[in-house]
Amino acid sequence: MKELLIRSVSGLVLIALVLGCIFVSPWAYAALLLFIVVVGTYEMARLQQMNQPLYLLLGEICSVGAFTCSALAALQVITQKWLVLEILFVMLPFLIALFSKSKDVKHVFAYIYGSLVFLSMPASLMLYFYREDLFGVMAGPGLIVLVFCLLWANDIFAYLSGKMFGKHKLYARISPGKTIEGSIGGLVFTIIAMIVFSHYADWLTIAVGIGLACIAVIFGTLGDLSESMLKRQAGVKDSGKLIPGHGGILDRFDSVMFSVPFIFVYLLLL
Repeated sequence: MKELLIRSVSGLVLIALVLGCIFVSPWAYAALLLFIVVVGTYEMARLQQMNQPLYLLLGEICSVGAFTCSALAALQVITQKWLVLEILFVMLPFLIALFSKSKDVKHVFAYIYGSLVFLSMPASLMLYFYREDLFGVMAGPGLIVLVFCLLWANDIFAYLSGKMFGKHKLYARISPGKTIEGSIGGLVFTIIAMIVFSHYADWLTIAVGIGLACIAVIFGTLGDLSESMLKRQAGVKDSGKLIPGHGGILDRFDSVMFSVPFIFVYLLLL
């Protein structure tokens, strides 16, 4: 009971913090995302058994540098042409590995590229959701909150469906707790919630909303499984201990970060 209480309270605080930053201003949300990138990159290093201080520092430089460059472009502080600087952060791991004294440098690429792809890029893409020139009437805090709500709804209904009807494991080798029935339940109820929401939101059609829900649920689940794979490989239960009852930053934002690039492309093409 005590653990459930701690988990519930910390979860509510986290939700309030995320929603508060989203609605206060893009800059407040960018600051929160920067914190997530910094801490998440450290957790990624932990999952890859990366303990050398120099590598930790260089990994943070890559992640923070790439996020900052893209975030400033998203917030229209710099023009899009400055995004070419991203190439430098992509090439840096090769230089790090080249001058490394270790014969096995796979962990260098796994750590730094994992942080860039799993954290920096998706985090910066979320800031573009404020841009009306890209997303029209959908743009703004409401769109970002909707993405979070879809993923949270999927988590809740997948858990409840799995508890009530779960019999067949979804991917036992990676995540023994997930079931096929739970995943289907999460998808179905999230789509239903999206249909209801679309009925009242004049800026989102039902067809687009259903597509958005499907992409969020499918790729959010794959993101959760991907992080579970990294944790299983590292032999740890959680990526960190920052959030009481929930684990680390990666534990809470894995589905968001993994699904955002797919959501971004889907909405942009529309």
